Amino acid sequence: MGKLTVIDFFCGAGGFSEGFRQQGFEIVNGFDHWRPAIETYDHNFGRGKGILQDILAYQDCIELIELLPDTDVILGSPPCVSFSSSNNSGKADKSLGVKLTETFLKIVVVKKFKENSILKAWFMENVTNSTNYLAREYNFKDLGLQDWAKKNRLSPSKIAIKIEGNSIIINSANYGSAQTRKRVISGEVISKGKLIVPATTHGHPDTLYDHVLPFKELKLLKNSLPSPIDHTADRVIRDPMYPELTIQSAELTDHFYDSGLYECQWKSSKYLKVNHPYMGTMSFPENDNRPSRTITATKIGTSRESLIYRSEYNRVGDGQYRTPTVREAATIMGFPLTHQFAGSEGTKWRLVGNAVCPSVSRAFASVVLVDQGLPLLKELMLDTSVSKSGLHNLNTFQEKIFNDPPKRKKGSRFRRHPFKEGNLTVTLSNYDIVKNEKAISDWVTSVQYGNGEGFPSFNYPNKFYRKLEVSLKNVEHGEDFIHFINNGFSQRIAPKTLMQSMYEQQKSHPGYLEPTALVEHIGEIIDQYQFQEAYFEQSTDRFFNKDVVPKKQLFALYALNKVATLLNGKQKK
Repeated sequence: MGKLTVIDFFCGAGGFSEGFRQQGFEIVNGFDHWRPAIETYDHNFGRGKGILQDILAYQDCIELIELLPDTDVILGSPPCVSFSSSNNSGKADKSLGVKLTETFLKIVVVKKFKENSILKAWFMENVTNSTNYLAREYNFKDLGLQDWAKKNRLSPSKIAIKIEGNSIIINSANYGSAQTRKRVISGEVISKGKLIVPATTHGHPDTLYDHVLPFKELKLLKNSLPSPIDHTADRVIRDPMYPELTIQSAELTDHFYDSGLYECQWKSSKYLKVNHPYMGTMSFPENDNRPSRTITATKIGTSRESLIYRSEYNRVGDGQYRTPTVREAATIMGFPLTHQFAGSEGTKWRLVGNAVCPSVSRAFASVVLVDQGLPLLKELMLDTSVSKSGLHNLNTFQEKIFNDPPKRKKGSRFRRHPFKEGNLTVTLSNYDIVKNEKAISDWVTSVQYGNGEGFPSFNYPNKFYRKLEVSLKNVEHGEDFIHFINNGFSQRIAPKTLMQSMYEQQKSHPGYLEPTALVEHIGEIIDQYQFQEAYFEQSTDRFFNKDVVPKKQLFALYALNKVATLLNGKQKK
């Protein structure tokens, strides 16, 4: 019996195909509508393997489906962007995602039920909530195949494919990937009439059992790969995901460049990770003692989802932290060091972040081999050579110059609080949070009662800080704080228009603090006070429906209301 064959739809960078290739399958073709994906696929699997094609071409043309190669396995990972919860807060139109997925299922059904079919299995990967928008099962008529079914002596109402019961959410870390990436796998081993789920190979160190290894931690990768600033050409690098694979450091692509972030970028990410208005705390920088968080398709250093490492360069502020290099991200995904990617840095990152982890696809490839009574390979089939020809290598071997910080759009909204304490946040904003104004207006001080989105929020008027002074003077360190705010600090508050301009430019002007730095500085000062008692009892209702309030929040409300009051009174420089 020859090699089992595979065809891959929405092939991207080829992660799904790579896992099957490693188990000895022959990759026939990969289909994608995005040219960089096909260039990447061709480079790694052989020229002509990748086919530039929009899968919707097969939606209403059975003849085209029948012309596709017959293979033992069909793979597909429809674009997840419309299904993703992060896309427009999960409210994006799902119709395109459903259409693409159902077209893929239509191809599977034709190949599964055709006369003398050789199809032995099919697998589909997507984000975890994608199956919520698909039918539980599809008959031939549901997929527009009623005439084809009659022609092939099949009832149009016969169930052709089942999603419910043939889908499972898997974590790639359980199959040897160095990241916690949860995705749903749907599919079927034809001889069994259902999805067969491979046994996990890795687990949490506290819950291990026979033949299960500990999760691969992020530090394994970071310690195995050279530092991006280590340009030693003759170093031998052993692939942390494939110890049998070694290359010279001179052959390592997309790694020796400076991915440092501007201070305004990494500080934005840090704030959203450790001080988000209504979400839990995350590590900043990344925790090396566990698998990486999910590699996303968008390379960004300002979001809560960003992966942030401390830079190897000895810098403070700009460049102090960095994003992973494309090679680090690809290794976290489980691509061998020899796998190459086409395009710019952003394109390469998208190719990596959208891929299926090869360790996961390799596990499902094993299921097919076992089903067919074929032995698992003792040694994985890996491409041991590095071919750089025709592709842009990101290596520059140069330190980045930070002379052009990113700017926000004119009229950008600002919202920031110094800290969360006592299930409260005291917030400074340039719009009314309660009304959720879409445009900026006056600067506003508000308090959010709770850590969840939609919890009650209350605005405080200008000059309210004056009513707080009596309470503040009766609290330890209160008089010192009032003196600090009114002697020197207030002078660092810019006029209203300049404050907005500094926020948009993400840069403080001489003598002034831009608003994120202003709120951060207030938090740092308050955090320095060592309160003997963390809370105080209110004699007046300064914080509504709260009898006991954190002292830190009393200080924050005083300071931020003073800032808002001064801003609204300073109309021009």
